[in-house]
Amino acid sequence: MTGLLETTAERRAQRNRRPASDDRPAWMGRQPRWATAARGGLLTVACLAVIVPFVAVVMTSLAPQRDISAHGGLVLFTSEPSLAAYRAVLSGGVVTRALTVSVAVTAVGTVLSLACTIMLAYALSRPGSLLHKPILLMTLFTLLFNPGMIPMYLIVKQLGLIDNLAALILPVVVNAFNVIVMRSFFLELPGELTESAKIDGAGELRILTSIVLPLSKAVVAVVGLFYAVAYWNAFFSALLYLPSPEKWPLQLVLRTFVVNQTPLGTDELSASTESLPPQASIQMAILVMSVIPILIIYPFIQKHFSKGLLIGAVKG
Repeated sequence: MTGLLETTAERRAQRNRRPASDDRPAWMGRQPRWATAARGGLLTVACLAVIVPFVAVVMTSLAPQRDISAHGGLVLFTSEPSLAAYRAVLSGGVVTRALTVSVAVTAVGTVLSLACTIMLAYALSRPGSLLHKPILLMTLFTLLFNPGMIPMYLIVKQLGLIDNLAALILPVVVNAFNVIVMRSFFLELPGELTESAKIDGAGELRILTSIVLPLSKAVVAVVGLFYAVAYWNAFFSALLYLPSPEKWPLQLVLRTFVVNQTPLGTDELSASTESLPPQASIQMAILVMSVIPILIIYPFIQKHFSKGLLIGAVKG
């Protein structure tokens, strides 16, 4: 009985015993309250610096002309929110057409870029593949040396892609950094899986689709997000290769009518003069429409970042 009581007392003492500060790393030690409060204050200021401008943009897109004039152009709160600006920009004019172009280019470009990147990265991860080292060196070479704007424009012109939406996809269909990240992730997969599949008679395409890709959902999601954001935000290539305004993507419309402060009239919006919202509301509505799709997609992909990008980029 005495031994049982001693054992119980020892367990309680071990449970209540706090770890010595010397056993912890310096960054895990107990911090003073002023340091915790300072970090909390800095994080609060940083969050407000991000949230307040976005709230101002959204509220301005919903505000009438009276509130915009009273607050000097940006509104943090409006008592009469209205969706008139969004109805105007989505009424079938230049913004609607640009939104359709951006969605189509982003969807087609992301799928095509993912397919090419996956196949190239998988081929470069197989040591016995044809021309493995020369192609790998060429891929690494493009990370160090960029062809420049003028040679790229001349190539696009020689291929007959000027004023063609394919000019927004084909010149940037494969990104060398994404290939290296995905190749590094493929190299970390157990080689026993592919060897056993080869013994069972599976070819490389079957191994890629049935074994490698199901185990690589994280890196595929992250690289897909990188491509989607690049296609969605691209405006400079459209400015170079698309002289026709009816083929402009949303980001080029945003630059023209918001950054350059070009007014949007009834011809651009396909709306009547009587129902035309304030120019500031229309411009902020275009800005919100250009940001919201990425904000919606990012939370679903964010959980894959540490596994898909960081782990894949460490080794290789």
